[in-house]
Amino acid sequence: MTLSRRDEATAAAPLVARIGIAGAGGRMGQALIDATLASTDLQLAGAVDVPDSPALGTDPGAHAGRTTAVRITSDVDAVVKSCDVFIDFTRPAGTLLHLAACARAGVAAVVGTTGFDAEGKATIATYANTIPIVFAANMSVGVTVLAQLVEDAARRLGTAFDIEIVEMHHRHKVDAPSGTALRLGEAAAAGAGVDLSEHALYARKGVTGERKPGTIGFATLRGGDVVGEHSVIFAGTGERLELTHRATSRQNFAAGALRAARFVAGQRAARRHGLFDMADVLGLRQSV
Repeated sequence: MTLSRRDEATAAAPLVARIGIAGAGGRMGQALIDATLASTDLQLAGAVDVPDSPALGTDPGAHAGRTTAVRITSDVDAVVKSCDVFIDFTRPAGTLLHLAACARAGVAAVVGTTGFDAEGKATIATYANTIPIVFAANMSVGVTVLAQLVEDAARRLGTAFDIEIVEMHHRHKVDAPSGTALRLGEAAAAGAGVDLSEHALYARKGVTGERKPGTIGFATLRGGDVVGEHSVIFAGTGERLELTHRATSRQNFAAGALRAARFVAGQRAARRHGLFDMADVLGLRQSV
């Protein structure tokens, strides 16, 4: 029998991890499924969606014309037990339930869900005491580098420059500002040497008075099918510096998530636990 080039690559590449994916019927879930099926070292082991999803019982590869042995289910525990890494880009409440299942089964996790409150983030950190978790508001390589550039710019430009963060997403996004915008705000605050919780300004309306020095402003735009756009503006006297990232496809987030999956699978194989982010995945931690 003659193998195709992809079959030959698959046969030659060792399996790194079996992947379970949450939100399989959604836009991001489908992008993750496509990327996993296209990889040569990752195997789609399971796919989960909410109990009332019309996708339940269907082949997760069907939307892309692919046939797999997997069927989308609402049985999270069954899927988690069948995989090495569980990837979740859903909603905070669901993600925490999924992480509980991962912790029970000793399965690593990649979390790209946004909108967590402080208690939710603390719960994720608690689960990371027993399993390895990559948790990032944005899995994009470009955004990870952008955050470092923002921190460095805020440090170098100092208090003479006002900081504003503008983000835009599609009409279906439910949280605001985006998790990425908040991450960029944290980076700016770190560079400026301030606490974001004390300096963030999330809304302006009416007679607001002059801009308070040292604040970090956020503006949120929603509409259409925009995948994600983020700009950090450093406005000085007579000059302005803008750092911008535009995502034109969810595939860049999916590709980053799979890089995170490979990383966290390695942590699990080495019997290490902990809470990691994309700087860890990309080996950039030493330069932060």
